[in-house]
Amino acid sequence: MAKDLDFYFDVGSPAAYLAWTQVPRLAQETGASVHYKPMLLGGVFQATGNRSPMEVPPKSRWMNEDLARFARRYGVAFRHNPHFPINTLTLMRGALGLQMRDPARLQPYGDAMFRAIWVEGRNMNDPAAVGAALQQAGFDPRELLALTQDAQVKDHLKAVTQAAVARGVFGAPTFFVGDQMFWGQDRLDFVKEALQ
Repeated sequence: MAKDLDFYFDVGSPAAYLAWTQVPRLAQETGASVHYKPMLLGGVFQATGNRSPMEVPPKSRWMNEDLARFARRYGVAFRHNPHFPINTLTLMRGALGLQMRDPARLQPYGDAMFRAIWVEGRNMNDPAAVGAALQQAGFDPRELLALTQDAQVKDHLKAVTQAAVARGVFGAPTFFVGDQMFWGQDRLDFVKEALQ
């Protein structure tokens, strides 16, 4: 019987980027249906009292090495963004807005935003850099910016983020298979077991 995989993510998380690169293959191997859940990681941190591991210097150094190890294992490009942390409010509104209005474009949008941050090292705190990345990925930057200012999109991102916290989410990426929660891209083997 096919299972559902809920995948909570924020493009500002390097671990979520690595998970993003692996989830399609995982779904194909297990026959799972993936439900992408764009959320605002900053809102999750605020609600739970959590913070980025990158804020702890020794942990940050270790984590950068560990993320690079996993990227090599997965065969994907990765480099730590020199402009980290990225304020992802507008970017995640864009993701959720596309999911609401044009769901087929969520995947290419996520690919483009993750690549801009975690492969190309762009300063996505800069609106010009965001516009350039969108344009290169085939999106109309003005149209997408208008979508991020839509009241329904803003409210829905708040609601999805609050629902994630209510479900137990404290970081990204977080996965659910039924009621089982898994946190971190390094738990994908457990996610796969749960789906099988």
